[in-house]
Amino acid sequence: MKELEYPFEPQLVLAKKKRLKKELLASGISFTDKRIAILGGSTTRDFMQAMELFLLNNGIRPEFYESEYNQYYEDGMFDNPELAAFAPDVIYIHTSFRNLLDLPDVRDSREAVKAKEDAAFARFEGLWGHISETYKCPIIQNNFELPFYRLMGNRDAYDYRGLVRFADALNLRFADYADAHANFFIHDIRYEQADYGIAKWSNPFYWHMYKYCCCVPAIPMSAYGTANIIKSIFGKNKKALNLDLDNTLWGGIVGDDGAENIEIGQETSMGQVFSEFQGYVKKQKDIGVILTVNSKNDEANALAGFARPDSVLKREDFVSFKANWEPKSMNLVQTAAELNILPESMVFVDDNPAEREIIRQSVPGAAVTNISQPENYIIELDRSGAFEVTNFSADDVKRSEMYQANAARAQAMTQFADYKDYLKSLEMKAEIKAFAPMYMSRIAQLTNKSNQFNLTTKRCTQAEIEEAAADESRITLYGKLADKFGDNGVVSVVIGKMNDDRTELHIELWLMSCRVLKRDMEKAMLDKLVEKASEKGVKEIYGYYYPTAKNGMVKEFYGVQGFEKISGTDAGDTVWRLRTEGYVRQNEVIEAEP
Repeated sequence: MKELEYPFEPQLVLAKKKRLKKELLASGISFTDKRIAILGGSTTRDFMQAMELFLLNNGIRPEFYESEYNQYYEDGMFDNPELAAFAPDVIYIHTSFRNLLDLPDVRDSREAVKAKEDAAFARFEGLWGHISETYKCPIIQNNFELPFYRLMGNRDAYDYRGLVRFADALNLRFADYADAHANFFIHDIRYEQADYGIAKWSNPFYWHMYKYCCCVPAIPMSAYGTANIIKSIFGKNKKALNLDLDNTLWGGIVGDDGAENIEIGQETSMGQVFSEFQGYVKKQKDIGVILTVNSKNDEANALAGFARPDSVLKREDFVSFKANWEPKSMNLVQTAAELNILPESMVFVDDNPAEREIIRQSVPGAAVTNISQPENYIIELDRSGAFEVTNFSADDVKRSEMYQANAARAQAMTQFADYKDYLKSLEMKAEIKAFAPMYMSRIAQLTNKSNQFNLTTKRCTQAEIEEAAADESRITLYGKLADKFGDNGVVSVVIGKMNDDRTELHIELWLMSCRVLKRDMEKAMLDKLVEKASEKGVKEIYGYYYPTAKNGMVKEFYGVQGFEKISGTDAGDTVWRLRTEGYVRQNEVIEAEP
């Protein structure tokens, strides 16, 4: 919804929230339902209502539990039957500097201030530990905004008694805790306050009148920041940038001005602006974003722009390069198909508002970044939150290389008349084993990101993945796949639960990354699953398919793999059975480790 895209109008979000919610619910978006508990140290109702809009806009339909005012600690730390019955999918602790109980005094000794810091941190650390152990769900915690006054002026930042230093010290300890604990995330209101302006954000009127931790106009922005974390946790991030060229990645029109005259590099102030933006875009590759080009241009002219020695981006940075005179909507859809991702996983960036509107109208779900002046491009793309990082793995760093290797595989396929011969030529090797600690983060990430090859669309937190791995009644498998073009990393996940007498295995989750579709990895995974199940005495394996708007490609998956269909519903849910006795191995092209 355009009204909820950055930069949105905060007052409109607050004033029109009922209408916006009604329109979102009627929009035809395919929603994932999530239960979100907000434990507040201040008034949270408007914050919750604004966050609901941003989550709905990202395909998440939230149900909320809201603590009473300033009962965040009591609700989270002590027995809470209501919260336990709610069974939250994520808990958000909405606290602020106003909630710190014992602040430094200028008469305090250094030891006394340190004791206050330790006590404040210990209070939160104990709360996080209890929540994690009790509810086993992701935790989002606000860090601390800066105090709105400095008793000692600039000295407040470095004197051991300064409140600014106290906030910074606690924020650093919060950050270290987040760095060391999976499924714990920081909502950085420290940055939001700085971005908004300390004096406006922390206007004391709103605290004393309404008990809001920030001014009312800032609530939508802060709710937006939290919603970005939640949608990232649950796999709603975008995957690729679809970039225009002229007046987007460089100044001028390369076809008219010539590559030698476009603005890029250090010779002009505007050239520096575009170089800085190209540098920002290039850094997106390092967090796993796929870069693609979508330009109305002759390809030779477009390539000439990147051939300049002062161009930060080069042709090889892009996995897909479409410089032609076709409609950009067609180019975007074709690019998504080539990458085996959905069009809604793309973020379209173009200086031309007419082109942006065409994408909005003709490619539902694709994100469109509202960019204005070149000097604002970084801020506008950065604040969009499309690529919010919650889990980050080695596979993310290598994602662009993996898609480049996929392009090489596609090119190699054209040399073979027989598809099996092509698969054999890839020299594929698979590692298929029970869940291992080093891959837990990636496995959890896959469960929340994979939509097309996902038979039950079950989503799991890292804590739930670790719990499944430790459960002796479950069989867990991850699959890594490498070939002569490169390593795809962890690309497939299976979780099955045995019945009480261990004669049946019920598949709770089976998914695979779109990167390795049609390479027989599913056959190698099934071979290993049957092998492990047979070792435990399992006689029958049951598979389940639950249809969604995105996973139609696996509707008949179990039938193709030799399962027998035993039931189905009008809604399209199906149940399949495979007997392990007499099973014939299916994989013929992948060398799987024993």
